[in-house]
Amino acid sequence: MPETTFTIDELLRLIQKNYSNPDLDLVRKAYALAESAHRGEKRLTGHEFVTHPLAVAYKLAEMGIHLNVVAAGLLHDVVEDTGIEIEDLREQFGDDIASLVDSVTKLKKVKYQGVERYVENMRKMFLAMASDVRVVFIKFADRLHNLQTLYGQPKHKQQRIARESLEIYAPIAGRLGMSEMKGELEDLAFAYLFPKEYERIHAIMELKVREKGAMVSRVIDETEHVLHEASIADVQVHGRVKRLYSLYLKLQRYDNDIAKIYDLVAVRVVVGDIEECYAALGLIHQHWKPVPGRIKDYIAQPKPNGYQSLHTTVFSEGGEVVEFQIRTAEMHDLAEYGIAAHWRYKEGTGRPVKNLRWMEELVNIQKELANRKDFMEQLEMMKIDVFKDRIFVFTPNGDVIDLPEGATPVDFAYAIHTEIGNTCVAARVNEALNNLDTSLKSGDVVEIITDKNRRGPNADWLKFVRTRHARNKIKDATRFSVRGWLSNVIYGRETTAKN
Repeated sequence: MPETTFTIDELLRLIQKNYSNPDLDLVRKAYALAESAHRGEKRLTGHEFVTHPLAVAYKLAEMGIHLNVVAAGLLHDVVEDTGIEIEDLREQFGDDIASLVDSVTKLKKVKYQGVERYVENMRKMFLAMASDVRVVFIKFADRLHNLQTLYGQPKHKQQRIARESLEIYAPIAGRLGMSEMKGELEDLAFAYLFPKEYERIHAIMELKVREKGAMVSRVIDETEHVLHEASIADVQVHGRVKRLYSLYLKLQRYDNDIAKIYDLVAVRVVVGDIEECYAALGLIHQHWKPVPGRIKDYIAQPKPNGYQSLHTTVFSEGGEVVEFQIRTAEMHDLAEYGIAAHWRYKEGTGRPVKNLRWMEELVNIQKELANRKDFMEQLEMMKIDVFKDRIFVFTPNGDVIDLPEGATPVDFAYAIHTEIGNTCVAARVNEALNNLDTSLKSGDVVEIITDKNRRGPNADWLKFVRTRHARNKIKDATRFSVRGWLSNVIYGRETTAKN
């Protein structure tokens, strides 16, 4: 399985094609630092290490995401692997790119300690990253290339990386509406986790594409003719082959009966606006008989991740069944790239794609930004409101503790265990001693220093703790100690009086 490698010149050509007036000097500068920092390093595939950040940046540029993110993709490994500090990046590239690289670097602190624990920690960290969702795009591109080059890893690592890709990365891509990324991650992981099933599904798909290919081509030509005749001029019609892992799951639901699956090869129709979507649907139904009960209107009722399209299935020539998906260009961008579509440029215009419909289930984008003409340039980070007041802090063992913004080491200690909270005397934050009232930040590594001889917490901690859990535990412990002190005082007085 040969690795696809890219050169800096190929990356620059792609950027010139996909972006309007791009800052190529920024990309060249980022590449120069990455190439210098990684010089002499090799990947397990035998390639120069710099081929990895180049592949990550290339994928981000394919997605059309802002060049700051592409530059951060080139630099995403330099802090961890080469001794370059975040402050060096901040000085050379500014706060935005440095912050992106810092966030990706912090993610790598999650340690593998068994599947269930690791999955939970990774999910929490992805939610933490959602405070700047662009970090997710870098991490996805990073994981995608690691899967493409997984052949270089030992078998046990292949299994672990493929499983976490299938169980963590792909579902999050799906929640963000990034179906293209989700499909790529799933298919690459599928090949390593279930190799026999992968080969079986691959053979089925190859056979069906050969069988249906000529028929689908004729349907595409007819569709274009029918729509042009009706003066729907701005139209693109093309075929779409079902993803292998998606087919594998669907076959399981249908008792492996391939005859029951109608969307092995579908026809996708992209038109100018919503009115033309419904007009195209009507014209297709006039030309071919629709299959009853197979019409789905995801435009009027979008899926929770924002997906919009009209779906219908028709009987074509010889009784063959064909599925159609009808959508606008903006719906297509959102279907392929999900939330990342809001960072894509309309080719040749330099303007961001306008919002169709904000993510309803997970993401609540700050809508006022969508109306600012310069929001692509001005936007530093995109908040996911439901998580904007949360931070995610590491134990030295790599576990992730979920805390409210402004939480302190004392909150962290009580979140681990009541006894650790009651006996804590100091805290190291990122290996440096800090006061117990220090406000923690996402990505901090916190070590609590305890004294088993300590009798209980300090009541003054109530002045700065942020969690209800810590507050209640401190109150319980200090109430007990005050009660004990009072009883001793009263008992002492009674004893004195008797004497």
